[in-house]
Amino acid sequence: MSRTIVITGGTNGIGKALARHHAERGDLVIAVGSGEAGGERLRRDVPSARFVRADLSSVRQTRDLIERLRDDHPVIDALVLGAFRYNRERVETEEGFEHTFALYVINRWLMAEGLREPLERAPAPVIVDLCGVGGIRAGRIRWDDPQLTRGYRPFRATMQGARGRELLASTYAAERTSYVLYNPMFVATGLFEPFRQPVRGLVRVTSALFAQPVARAVPPIAALIDSPPAGPLTACRRGRPIAFAVDRDQALRFEKLVRATVAPFSG
Repeated sequence: MSRTIVITGGTNGIGKALARHHAERGDLVIAVGSGEAGGERLRRDVPSARFVRADLSSVRQTRDLIERLRDDHPVIDALVLGAFRYNRERVETEEGFEHTFALYVINRWLMAEGLREPLERAPAPVIVDLCGVGGIRAGRIRWDDPQLTRGYRPFRATMQGARGRELLASTYAAERTSYVLYNPMFVATGLFEPFRQPVRGLVRVTSALFAQPVARAVPPIAALIDSPPAGPLTACRRGRPIAFAVDRDQALRFEKLVRATVAPFSG
């Protein structure tokens, strides 16, 4: 039976490969990306997938996207949260958010919350959050400066976002939808592109030597969509479940922070 699968970041890397996998199996795949060039590549390589263009770092465009998806697809079987961008320097969105926080934290939280109803209508709904923590004890929330207006570092922003994903996933409460935090680890997805030389060359060589091919990273993720874990929240690293613990008070505190951050844009 055909399923409906929404993939953010679905025009590149793991997202695009996952879109191809499920489209070839007959599923209806909606791949969300920010650029028309990525959409053209998707149409060429995965013609049966549907491309939806949206700037996922924008609260307004994310809310508009959610409304479109809810109207067009009353039942959604799987939501894959994969949109991410590594910014060497601090980038601020038009709405005033640090870009990594907007894309990695706010957008994913809005998508999961906003699509709760169509997911709950599916026979075996699942959210797969391609998250960078996966049990790695790195990254912390800058409670006094979550937008990193002081001392921005790309790794710091990335790992704060990953830690935020872990905290928010633990607060996601649905009757039937399974939430999976999935860390694919080092995958050959063009990670070297944002860097300058000579770092760019070093990362390119490291990727060629040690990174997992995208085609190999897809099957364990697809398996989670085919057979979601029984529990409400699962963490996996490269296909293997891992144990992790979240401070409940910190999780609720962070959710409150995110709600307050987006509240001015709720109209």
